[in-house]
This record gives sequence, structure tokens and C-alpha cells, in this order.
Amino acid sequence: MEYDILIKGGLIVDGTGDPAYTADLGIKDKRISAIGPNLGRDAARVIDASGLVVTPGFIDPHTHYDAQLLWDNLASPSSAFGITSLVIGNCGFAIAPCKPEDREMTMQALVKVEGMSLKALQRGIPWEFETYPEFLQTIERHRPAVNVASLIGHSPLRVYAMGAAASERAADETERRTIKQLFHEAMDAGAFGLGTSTSTVHMDGNGRPVPSRLASQEEFDDIIEVFRHFGRGTFEVTPTQDGKSDWMADFARRSGRPVTWALLMSSPLSPDRHRKILRHTEELQRQGVELYPQTGCFPLTMDFSLESAYPFEGLPVWQRVFNAPRTEWPGIFKDPAFRATFQQEATTYPTRLFPGDWNFVEVLEPAQASHENWRGKNMVELARERGTNPVDFFFDLAVEENLQTMFNVALLNTDEGMVHELISNPATLIAASDAGAHLTLLCDAGYTARMLGYWVRDKGLLELEKAVASLTTAPAHVYGIKGRGQLKTGYWADVVVYDPNTIMDGPKRLIRDLPGGEPRLTRDAQGILYTLVNGQPLVDEGKISPETASERPTGQVLRANAQ
Repeated sequence: MEYDILIKGGLIVDGTGDPAYTADLGIKDKRISAIGPNLGRDAARVIDASGLVVTPGFIDPHTHYDAQLLWDNLASPSSAFGITSLVIGNCGFAIAPCKPEDREMTMQALVKVEGMSLKALQRGIPWEFETYPEFLQTIERHRPAVNVASLIGHSPLRVYAMGAAASERAADETERRTIKQLFHEAMDAGAFGLGTSTSTVHMDGNGRPVPSRLASQEEFDDIIEVFRHFGRGTFEVTPTQDGKSDWMADFARRSGRPVTWALLMSSPLSPDRHRKILRHTEELQRQGVELYPQTGCFPLTMDFSLESAYPFEGLPVWQRVFNAPRTEWPGIFKDPAFRATFQQEATTYPTRLFPGDWNFVEVLEPAQASHENWRGKNMVELARERGTNPVDFFFDLAVEENLQTMFNVALLNTDEGMVHELISNPATLIAASDAGAHLTLLCDAGYTARMLGYWVRDKGLLELEKAVASLTTAPAHVYGIKGRGQLKTGYWADVVVYDPNTIMDGPKRLIRDLPGGEPRLTRDAQGILYTLVNGQPLVDEGKISPETASERPTGQVLRANAQ
């Protein structure tokens, strides 16, 4: 047979941004072997793509599947949405390297910052590794269904070198030497760079700063030296909310490597902020500085209860909650002094995540049947009905329902016009899925379908070719992923075939399929008919195929030094 798979008559959108055209695409030995009209039918399998769109496999550059891949090789739900390659290790939160005595500390950071279930992590991570190279080998043994590119996490590096002191202070000279050596070892093993966080909202389970926040400039200078030594790799950072653009631009200049940061979104409180950052970024890029703010096409909303109130945990007043046992939380939330301080910080604290408008906080799911008529109503209208203020109503309801009330808050990207400014600007990187994290707070893993179904088809605000390029070529370039992201002869056959009339992300729904029966939010894909990973069908006629994990086609654990 000339081809293993032949995709006939589809609209080829090759990922370069060039105009789409109708052609056939032939695959042989896991790679694209031919693209053109009338390639015949000499193939083991022919897929009729008439009326369908054929694109490169999508690359998700911002996921947190580091742990989940060890019990869910499918990386669900991302793989259902045409993701054929993903990047882990973002924001510095990862699980390797990790000494046995530091496992609990590592998991606690993931629980607090990335909204993962401690029970699921304890039951799901096999801990067949200690070093970073051993971690990559462990992922390979678990046969991921998609390709995996890994950043080394900055926080695990610090914990490995410093133990618990990593969350208390800067590293001394000896510890910095160890951190530098470990980063060098990771790059030797094929890491695609390093992820870190300096964000003030990132706290561990005890309310302490996550380890990377305590890194000194000398430590970052060491990291720059390693980047310069290898001449490859990407630096990914979640900065403080002031952006620290000058510091990041300096890092890019000195290291000679791309820097990408999370997360640039629009806020109703400062509608010109994202525009100023975009203008500054465009100027830096014109100067040759590779600085890429990450953004997303969804409104950033979170579901939460006061048992895990991520939108507020970065406020100084929340330290009182962190430092008290769970049994004392209702009393804290009833305290007028706590509420007064909270109200002030929730509207004025410089690096708060919550935008301060209680119109954006709704009752998602009341815990008591007597409150069912409050479902879907916001704190302002409910407080007005009760003759009180939104803050008091918010805490009164939560305490009355033993902190089980589920709320939803719209944080950022609530204005579609502003979102369009962000996702249509070539200076940004579409990279805000956070897939694998915040499992009961949000699920934006379907951003690829939202881009193509809502913004391209329904709104008509994005050109198809440019939208596809932003999901494929752009992340491949920023992260240095070679041989993928375009439909090009000789490239790996990572391919998506979708129906342009039906592609969309489905609504969020809660399932309990994590280890220990723990819950998470997920979405179903609509309109994605075929996804090929390295030339093998993973999504076949709209369904994951085959259903047995051990029989699925496998992706590759990508190594930056061996692509």
C-alpha cells in the first residue's frame, strides 16, 4: 500500500496561516508523506473528508497533567478536543524531582494552588521515580495517548535541594549550585525548559508562599546560564499581577530564549490594562525580544465553596483561615472584623484575583433545598432581597450551609470585545486551558473547539487560517516543538478532521472518575470526527478508539534534544 491512511477531499488548513485549499493527505509510517489533489485510493484505509476541515493536531502549551498522566494516559478531556501534543510542568508545579520524604509537601502544593484532590494524588501517583529523567521514563511506561513535552518545575527543584526551607527563604550558594545542577540534568534529559511562579496568589496548603516565589535574582541568573549553555528551551512564568514585563524582557534578552507568561486577560476594573500590555509586548517583539503573554478565549470563571476558596486565598486576611483548623472556619467567617478586612482587601488589594464586583458572584448550587430559588442569582440581588450587603449575605449563606454552598465567580475576560482584542493579536499565545488543574473549579480544556466553533464560525471574528495557526504553529514555535504543528510533508502525522458546522465544546459536567472516586469537571467535544496521533487514530468517527487503554495508539514523550 502506498499509504497507511489517506484522507480524501478535505479542506486543508495547514497551520501556516496561508489560505485553505481542497486536497488529499497521505500518511505512511506515522508521517505525512504527500499532500495534493487526486492522490488515488491505494491505502490501507481511506477517510472521506468531503465537507470537513483537516488541520494539524492542536498543541496545548499550558496543562497540568503531570500527575494525571500516570493514571489516565488519555489526558482527558483534552484528547477529545484534538489535542495531539501538550506541555506539562507549567507555573513551576510538577512532581519531579522529588525525594520520598518530600512527596506530601509536593502534593499539598498541587492541592492548594492547582485545585487537585489530595486523595486522588495519594492513590493515583505510583511514585516509580525520584529524579526528573526517571519521571520521563515513568510517563513513557504509562503509554500516553498524546505527545508530551515537559518543562522542569522550579518549585520541585528548590524542594529537592532545600527541603521544607524552600518555602521559607532564598537558597544559599551551595543550594543554588544544586538547583543549577538539577536543571542542567533535566535539560540533558530533554526538558523543554523551566516553569516557575512569582505570583502572590500562589500559596501552599499551609498558607506559605510556594517555593519558587522565594527564589533570589542570583538563582534566576543561574537558570539563565543553563539556558545559554544549551541554547534551547523556553522559560514559562506566572508573574505577579503587575506583569513584571521589564524583568521578563530582560530574562529573554540575557538568556536568548523565549519567555511566555500566564495569564493576560481583560478585567472590567481596568479595561485599558491589557491594551497597554499588548502595545508594550508588540514593541518588544519588534525589537526581537521573544516575550509572549498567554491568553484564552473563555471567560475565566470558577466554581468554588468556602472550603476551597481559590479566588480569595491570595488575600492577606485569608491567612487567618489557613492558620486555623476547619472546625474554626465558620466562626472566622462570622467575625465582623474578618468581614470588614475582607471587604476592604477584596476591592483594593493590589494583586487580588477577584475583580471586586459581587454582581459576578452567583449561587451555583445551594446545599439546602430551602434555598433552591437562589440558584443562579448573584450576591447583589440576593443581598437586596434580604436587606443586607453582598459580603454579609455571602458569608451568612455559606456558614448556614456548613460551607457546602457552591458559588460561581466570573473573574476575567467577561467582555467579549476585549477578549477578541486579545485572541486576535498575533503577539499573544492561546494557552489558558489549565487542563488537569482546578478540577472542580473550571474546565477550559475545550478551548480549541470554542475558538473554531464560536469565534470563527458563529461570531465570524477570527479568520479560520489564523485561528488554526494560533493553535498549532504558534505554540510549536514558542516551545520549540519540531516536526509538528503544520501539515507538511515529512512532519509527524498529527492530524485533526472536524465538521465546521458542528464543532463546539459541550457544557461543563461533574464526574467522579479520579482515583478514590474523587470529582472533577469535564466537557464533551462536538464535531471532532478524527484525531490522528503519529498517524494512528485516537478519535475515530467521533469516538475515542479503542476504548481499552492498553490497546490505544501511543504518543511520544518528546525530548527537546532528540526531535
